Amino acid sequence: MAQLLCKNLMLGYENNILVRDLSFEVNQGDYLCIVGENGSGKSTLMRTILRLQPPMGGEIAFGDGMRPNEIGYLPQQTVVQKDFPASVREIVLSGCQGHSSGSFFYSKEEKQLAAEHMERLGIAELSGRCYRELSGGQQQRVLLARALCATGKLLLLDEPVSGLDPKVTMEMYHLIKGLNDQGISIIMISHDIQAAVKYASHILHIDADIFYGTKKQYLASPVGKRYIGEEGGEEK
Repeated sequence: MAQLLCKNLMLGYENNILVRDLSFEVNQGDYLCIVGENGSGKSTLMRTILRLQPPMGGEIAFGDGMRPNEIGYLPQQTVVQKDFPASVREIVLSGCQGHSSGSFFYSKEEKQLAAEHMERLGIAELSGRCYRELSGGQQQRVLLARALCATGKLLLLDEPVSGLDPKVTMEMYHLIKGLNDQGISIIMISHDIQAAVKYASHILHIDADIFYGTKKQYLASPVGKRYIGEEGGEEK
């Protein structure tokens, strides 16, 4: 069974329906990019997967040994969050809270896990620094390390390169692809369809007509050709 299976979802809030009859799955090692116009329901889908709001219809199921509390999440940052007065180490460690035993203190194993992920993402030397003093790219690495503390299986990333300069954007994409190559499944919301096609194994395009399939299928589809273009859609 897939790690994540979404079947016939209806998404929205109050009486406002954004998406109807949405079905897709994520298997271990997949890299799924979710694209579409602003307001199409991409972030609503992310919140629904995270159980922050219920679907208006349909179902979400977890399989292949996956549990809902084993999802790592990197949200879009607000201005207030970027100014958060905590140390890098404290923020990364907070990713362990979802699977802690209820203790107010982090275990030795959790501290070691946080240290390993900071080293993995090249921010170990920043562990004692205040988060709000960091650059945008450094902050995103901290939040990615935090998300990794919550999971070794599935990461949900909501516009992870938003506001970053081109060089740092490419570095972040390479980091995420490296994690995927190591076996972590990725679900990423992106406004950059060109980058989605470059890095993803699967595309979910939420529009008036929903598309879900492999990257190759997307490039050959009418919606893929419309958004990428006949020439720009060729794989590099």
